[in-house]
Amino acid sequence: MNPMALHVRGVLLPDDEVRDLWIEGDRLSFTALPGAETVSSRGFILPGLVDAHCHIGIAPGGPPVTSVEQAKALAMIDRGAGVLAIRDAGSPFDYAGLEDDPEMPRLARAGRHVAPPRRYLPEIGVEVPAEEVPAEVTRQAHKGTEWVKLVGDWIDRDRGDLAPAWDEATFAKAVAAAHAAGARITAHCFEESSVATLVRAGIDCVEHGTGLSLDVVDEMARRGTALVPTMLNVARFEEIAAAGEAKYPLWAKHMRKLGREFPKVVAAAYEAGVPLYTGSDAGGGIEHGQVAREILRLHRAGLSTVDAIAAGSWRAREWLGFDGLADLTIYERDPRVDLTVLLEPARIILRGSVVK
Repeated sequence: MNPMALHVRGVLLPDDEVRDLWIEGDRLSFTALPGAETVSSRGFILPGLVDAHCHIGIAPGGPPVTSVEQAKALAMIDRGAGVLAIRDAGSPFDYAGLEDDPEMPRLARAGRHVAPPRRYLPEIGVEVPAEEVPAEVTRQAHKGTEWVKLVGDWIDRDRGDLAPAWDEATFAKAVAAAHAAGARITAHCFEESSVATLVRAGIDCVEHGTGLSLDVVDEMARRGTALVPTMLNVARFEEIAAAGEAKYPLWAKHMRKLGREFPKVVAAAYEAGVPLYTGSDAGGGIEHGQVAREILRLHRAGLSTVDAIAAGSWRAREWLGFDGLADLTIYERDPRVDLTVLLEPARIILRGSVVK
């Protein structure tokens, strides 16, 4: 990594002004630094993109990664797409230490998914009965960096449909345990009752959120509960439903309905003022490096161009505590005019060094 001071000039977003920026290490400055190398003299400058629901601990196809090197290689795919901050929403492989790697995007991460016994993806979560959930949440809070991931619901094979992972009291204890450990807690939520219960319990964030009702959306807006809708993943619900329809027809019908109605759910959350952030759900069935496509989907769901960009850039960085750092993506055209330019970053600067 090159420690030399850098200079960039362009339209700085969201300020919408032509500015000169000087970078030295992790420090951004509007004051000239003698001897700085000009690495970009035109274009549109964004704080680095964010993937707020990503799994660099899960290999393509679904198994856990088997080495730190493999986890880093997945993160490098995201970095090449301009993603300079990642929230890993649950990893079965403990790659602690990568957050200190100067080549890595900024990392906020949960430990392993806390899941109910025999009701989640094999090898991915740590599976515990209800009485052990608070203690496991506390344990995973210390394994991550200020985040815990809960499995709020999954298919109940006896019922043949989606169902909450635990009862209301257990959910409330899980949220309280995370907060007592100094962590924020989020949850995988597809079906209706789990997300309603967790929002009322004070959860900090909802992943997916396909089962959200208008009443719960309003409650999220009142509380400031974030939503990471992972629209790329939800777009696969038809494919997922078809694969399991023969064995679980009720579940398949439910999944199709949730997927079909989800753009309206996202639009309602946006209109209500729920904080929205981009997450590709990369890892397993979703390829890495897809956040720009997630931003495009948020825009199609009803977010303004600026708000869609903000959900994957400056607002998301502030939410994760990565604002004001020397991470920039620079584009040749104005993304507010043509969002597809986000697919083609011209320059990428991470931790004060040019990586593209």
